[in-house]
Amino acid sequence: MPRFHPPRRRRGFLLPLAVAASSGAVSTAQVVTFNGNATLTTDYVWRGSTQSDGDPAAQAGFKVSADSGFYASACGSSIKFAPELDASTELDLTLGWSRKLSDDWAVDVNVLRYVYPGTSVDLDWTELDGTLTWRNNFWFSAGWSNEALGYDHSGLYTQIGARFPLDDRFRLEAMVSHYFLSRDVVARRGYTHAQVNAIWAFQAPFELRLSGHATDSDAKAIFGDDYAGSRVEAALQASF
Repeated sequence: MPRFHPPRRRRGFLLPLAVAASSGAVSTAQVVTFNGNATLTTDYVWRGSTQSDGDPAAQAGFKVSADSGFYASACGSSIKFAPELDASTELDLTLGWSRKLSDDWAVDVNVLRYVYPGTSVDLDWTELDGTLTWRNNFWFSAGWSNEALGYDHSGLYTQIGARFPLDDRFRLEAMVSHYFLSRDVVARRGYTHAQVNAIWAFQAPFELRLSGHATDSDAKAIFGDDYAGSRVEAALQASF
């Protein structure tokens, strides 16, 4: 089955790596910080849809941030789309600003560019993202684009999530998301995706993550049964 299920679809779903959440930041003159990570995962799942055709993927990224709250990040992953697209690599380039609003609240806004080097067709597109966090453990995020999934139609991705630290090494995360899409593109109004993560920081700077994904029937209709639905992925990440 081709990577892209809808006949008019030009580009694929991507999972932006969580470089911004990487720990172990290193300070330079107390003004600029640098951090990053490298990850091996059994499957590359973005917004409920596999980007690696269910195969393992290698990922890496880094972030540079200033005391003012402005930051830039770049991250990449191996991918596996339809052979005729010649797509083997995905890059996510981000410019953003984040700041604590109070002891309880924090905000992050950014512009994210999805880039697919060396493809035979133009797959690149841009999204505006924002996240509001409460007490570091609860968040609401939204991502809007006027070229969602690479089409000349808008789309809005929304998510609510919660993080539950169990101790210094273990934590759980749960997220529910809905992607509002144009019926002109995917013949649906969108789809819903749920995700649960179990994370074990067993030895600094390494951690293991086990993730379960589930999508509704609309996602299966859009992407196909082999690319959406219920999926499990395991990842090993090293942060610096």
